[in-house]
Amino acid sequence: MDGKIHSFESFGTVDGPGVRFVIFMQGCKLRCLYCHNPDTWEIAHVENYPAEKIYTPQQVAKDALRYRNYWGSRGGVTVTGGEPLLQIDFILELFRLLKAKNVHCAVDTCGFTFIKENAESLSKHKKLLDLTDLFLLDIKHIDDEECKKLTGQSNQHTLNFAQFLSENKKEMWIRYVLVPGYTDGEMYLQQTRNFIDNLKTVTKIEVLPYHTMGVVKYQSLNLSYPLKGVQAPSVESVKMAKEILGVDRFDARNKKVL
Repeated sequence: MDGKIHSFESFGTVDGPGVRFVIFMQGCKLRCLYCHNPDTWEIAHVENYPAEKIYTPQQVAKDALRYRNYWGSRGGVTVTGGEPLLQIDFILELFRLLKAKNVHCAVDTCGFTFIKENAESLSKHKKLLDLTDLFLLDIKHIDDEECKKLTGQSNQHTLNFAQFLSENKKEMWIRYVLVPGYTDGEMYLQQTRNFIDNLKTVTKIEVLPYHTMGVVKYQSLNLSYPLKGVQAPSVESVKMAKEILGVDRFDARNKKVL
């Protein structure tokens, strides 16, 4: 049940509410063209990068709790990646330890590992629901064929997982990376909005503008950067995406709660 972990961030502020201890798990089956962490893809050692670190759930829980005084009433622990749920058994045990200490636990995932037709997958993800306070769900692309072009994988597991979370009354934030020429089309944005509108437990939508800060990692790994020449979206494009997806309605709701 040991976990392969890429790195930690002690004072994360963008992966869930409040100040958070963020755990970057190693390994991902997707190959998103815009990925800025290609060093988290492989579950094994990658040349030019340090070998992944092996930790027990007990070690990570102990490390995380050292920072508890900085979290305030809203912070906690977030696992991300890579795709963290490739190591779901490790996360189940880690969250069991953290929930025993009343820690707010969040998962940043694309839901790729959720296979509703598979009894074992369904059982483990149901256990995860009981231990997780918030899911940060990445919708890569609403169109299945376009998603395959963008990530190398279908979007069906992601969309099924979103519906699974909604049906089980689990809070989720939707994350949407805005990539010019790929995910910024008005038709796709409206289709994404229509899908989100049918989910009952979304409390926030985050539009994340594409950036090129990960290019140096591709160079270090001797990988060709797949979106060479693609620029960050314009301010107007980001504004349009937020308007179509209805970001403000959730911001207003959160302000009332807080």
